[in-house]
Amino acid sequence: MAVPTRSTTAAVPAPLAVPVWAYALVACALLALYVLLQDNGALLTASQASWVHEVTHDARHALGVPCH
Repeated sequence: MAVPTRSTTAAVPAPLAVPVWAYALVACALLALYVLLQDNGALLTASQASWVHEVTHDARHALGVPCH
């Protein structure tokens, strides 16, 4: 009686090509999140950071980020 054999080769998926604009979009999104959540004058001047803080104040609290 013949025993069925299994194939030992596995299908290798093709590499995923990610366009350059997708990397740029991710970088912009991460920068926006940093400014919204963390920047307290590290990248922006005091007046700019104050403006960003006031504009995003409620959103920061809604996300659970303490800002004062």
